[in-house]
Amino acid sequence: MYRRSQLGLILALGLASGAAAAPRVVVIGSYEATETAYGFGGLSALEVTADGEGFIALSDSARLFHGRFRRDGDGAIIGITLDGPGAALSGPKGATLDRLHDDAEGMALGPDGQLRLSFELVSRVARYDRDGSFIAELPDFPAFEAIENDGLEALAIAPDGALYTMPEGPGRGVRSFPVWRYANGRWSEAFRLPEDHHWRPVGADFGPDGRLYVLERDLWGLLGFRSRLRRITLEAGQPVADAVLMESRAGAFGNLEGLSVWRDAAGALRATMVADDNFLAVMSTEFVEVRIEE
Repeated sequence: MYRRSQLGLILALGLASGAAAAPRVVVIGSYEATETAYGFGGLSALEVTADGEGFIALSDSARLFHGRFRRDGDGAIIGITLDGPGAALSGPKGATLDRLHDDAEGMALGPDGQLRLSFELVSRVARYDRDGSFIAELPDFPAFEAIENDGLEALAIAPDGALYTMPEGPGRGVRSFPVWRYANGRWSEAFRLPEDHHWRPVGADFGPDGRLYVLERDLWGLLGFRSRLRRITLEAGQPVADAVLMESRAGAFGNLEGLSVWRDAAGALRATMVADDNFLAVMSTEFVEVRIEE
């Protein structure tokens, strides 16, 4: 179901230090996907092609879906076309991942065309082909062991090829969220995000502008989910500006988890997000798209 909305669901808060003017974030629309394919649903990560037409979606039951958006004359999503059933991710020995290892949550598409995927229950990052075939697992990092089921929820690849990942929870006895960086064959802690009430990072992407965009989630009981998009400017790998671009009211959208930032034909940045329906009939697979106007 296609919904076109500019009903004040988004607040452009513009908290970036030193910014001349706060960006204006406009909701282009949302689309509740009713298309069916084997295993379709539970989408936790999203990559949109540079032209805004194609996408790869990752299910948290370890399936990859390839498809294309159908858009109206204004460029709003009005439907999707799936290329076929989802490709099940394989493990190091070629077998389909078991339930302990299939909780895929984050995805980043590298310049080599390979995918980097992060997993939550058994926290790890691995390289995969676009058909779901396992390539290699990245080295383990002792800090991953402390995050338990608040595991590696968000994953993004920087313009210099470095990977950034962060857990949904800060870890035992910690009041800030670590952001870990993988470069030159090793993991390190890049920086920390202060814990902010109940907001949890669930998706991340580096935009064409080179800045790190983080999708965050907050649950307000029966009212539903709130979503927040923030933008972090890095210099030498360290944050120098942090802006909250949008916040939605509780229940405005679904359980948004996947994020992809790209530039449209008019030169504007767009953030496309997708909701995880947790394979429940009362929830939906919803694509939400906003335009960031500087």
